Amino acid sequence: MTLTELKYIVAVARERHFGKAAEACFVSQPTLSVAIKKLEEELELKIFERNASEIAVTPLGEEIVRQAQTVLEQAAAIKEIAKRGKDPLAGPLKLGVIYTIGPYLLPNLVRQVIERTPQMPLMLQENFTSKLLEQLRLGEIDCAILAEPFPDTNLAIAPLYDEPFMAAVPANHPLAQRKTITTEVIKNETMLLLGTGHCFRDHVLEVCPEFARFSNDTEGIRKSFEGSSLETIKHMVAAGMGVTLVPRLSVPRSALEGNADATQDMGDAAFVHYLPFEGDPPTRRVVLAWRRSFTRYEAIAELRNAIYACQLPGVKRLS
Repeated sequence: MTLTELKYIVAVARERHFGKAAEACFVSQPTLSVAIKKLEEELELKIFERNASEIAVTPLGEEIVRQAQTVLEQAAAIKEIAKRGKDPLAGPLKLGVIYTIGPYLLPNLVRQVIERTPQMPLMLQENFTSKLLEQLRLGEIDCAILAEPFPDTNLAIAPLYDEPFMAAVPANHPLAQRKTITTEVIKNETMLLLGTGHCFRDHVLEVCPEFARFSNDTEGIRKSFEGSSLETIKHMVAAGMGVTLVPRLSVPRSALEGNADATQDMGDAAFVHYLPFEGDPPTRRVVLAWRRSFTRYEAIAELRNAIYACQLPGVKRLS
């Protein structure tokens, strides 16, 4: 039994496909298949059930894969301990970020990390919350910037900031004449939503739950449209297709300073008007999460410091 064989079975269990697992491990499919068959013969049991359409993990195989992942993490920890003795900040830090945070936080964050810890470059991965949680569990990334709530996976969590939402409306819409907005007013509008899988979609539906019934049926198509990214949604708002909610950091500075120009922000600030909510606005809590077994705590601390050093206009920083 070798660490390489354990790595292969974890990859197959994750991908449910030998070809994709081989590609992820940077080996040929025959090499991977032979190694797994050898391991199964050594253990005298089947880890995977193979058929023409899919790969399934046997009940005992599930236990073996979980133990294999633990062994791989412990083996990686040995290397990290050795590296830590020299410089705990040496080497890349694999950071995952959800789609509705990455474009607005990462440009500033990357600059801060380059200036503060150039020996610790960030390896970045944007994805959905559920996928990032799985990658954390499997050790494919070291930490992730997420928005609560998400399933309790026994991760270490450090709160970063509370971010309010703002409403985005077409610049020529009657609502654009208002200084503030309420959820009651939004109920009467066509709501533009992110597609299924985005946690920010769920946040919007928490603020405006009446749109949930429109988002999954054809009868509600006139009341709810979906887009693949926040920037796409904002362009749809600019085109007059409806209104939406956006996190504060995604709002162009020019739109808030009153000097909107169609040549800036891809025209967004010139054609979209952003309104704060009356009273206490709806917010989301953004956190940094990592495995409790991750040994480079100094790297996590430096990453948090770099995030706190970023310009985060309009959010409430947490410590």
